[in-house]
Amino acid sequence: VQLQASGGGLVQAGGSLRLSCAASGRISSINAMGWYRQAPGKQRELVAGITSGGSTSYADSLKGRFTISRDSAAKNTVYLQMNSLKPEDTAVYYCNLSGTRFWGQGTQVTVSS
Repeated sequence: VQLQASGGGLVQAGGSLRLSCAASGRISSINAMGWYRQAPGKQRELVAGITSGGSTSYADSLKGRFTISRDSAAKNTVYLQMNSLKPEDTAVYYCNLSGTRFWGQGTQVTVSS
């Protein structure tokens, strides 16, 4: 099983980024997936999740700014749309196949003030 994350980068405060994560390998056709992030010196935290049925959940502090979604064709590709980014959103963002040990390699998001 492989998860390939992409889309990170450097953006100014107030800007937007969209992260992508594609899962492949010996997995079900549609899987619950999640995005996590880890800032320097901090623990990894859940950002957002999406179930196989399409239900979504978010960290309370991020509701309204971040949106998780699933590709309509490639069901095991999920996106994280991040708007109104703040310097405190700076972190390495990881995707996860929910309930498994499978993680993407992480993509760096840096928000400058």
